[in-house]
Amino acid sequence: MAEETVLITGASSGIGRELARCFAGSGSALVLIARREDRLRELGKELSSRYGVKTRVLPKDLSLPTAGREIEEELRSTGIQIDVLVNNAGFGDRGAFAELGIERQMKMVQVNVDVVTELTRRFLPAMLERGKGGVLNVASSAAFQPGPFMSVYYATKAYVLHFSEGVAEELRGTGVSMTCLCPGPTVSEFGEDSHMDGTMIFRMGAMPAARVARAGYDGYRAGKVIVVPGLRNKLVAFSVRTGPRAMVRKIVKLLHQ
Repeated sequence: MAEETVLITGASSGIGRELARCFAGSGSALVLIARREDRLRELGKELSSRYGVKTRVLPKDLSLPTAGREIEEELRSTGIQIDVLVNNAGFGDRGAFAELGIERQMKMVQVNVDVVTELTRRFLPAMLERGKGGVLNVASSAAFQPGPFMSVYYATKAYVLHFSEGVAEELRGTGVSMTCLCPGPTVSEFGEDSHMDGTMIFRMGAMPAARVARAGYDGYRAGKVIVVPGLRNKLVAFSVRTGPRAMVRKIVKLLHQ
């Protein structure tokens, strides 16, 4: 495979870190983005040493509205061309909508929705001009139904899924692809950060981040539009489409307790 440069947001841990390892394993150069510079540099050194790939670290707080423009400008100034964009960064929070802090919920929309949209728009046109490349968006199995006590998070992931499907169809025949990875509960820092550890949905079992990332990577390489890793997650994603929505809401509410 000719060398490609892959930009990965949220690369310092969890699925993002494992996706970086997948792309590095195929010889891709990497631009790693997250807030925690020390973790990014540690990962960059690991991947450069293990796979001999080029890595560049860009510490950014994606909850700031200027982050997308800054990323594009910094890469342009150094002559780095992005061939694959991986929109992985995102976070959630559990609690009643009216009780969770408004600032955190608006940052959730910024990171989970605004940045995904903005970075895709900033890098996609150049991919289309070259007739190659692609975007891998990380949504969630939460995208397939409403989520009481995580209402904003579920809504943001529904946006990512529908956005990905729509643009993927627009890209058909262009040589550029878009894939949406929709994992269920995953062993990562997400559970603790979102106050989901100990809930029924996590007690039922979580997939290793490496397995989720590999499914997403393989699905992207295969040109799939939607990737749902794990049989149980696939069954859940299908069942909520056919079940009564009132019942689905009640079940999801129970799983968050």
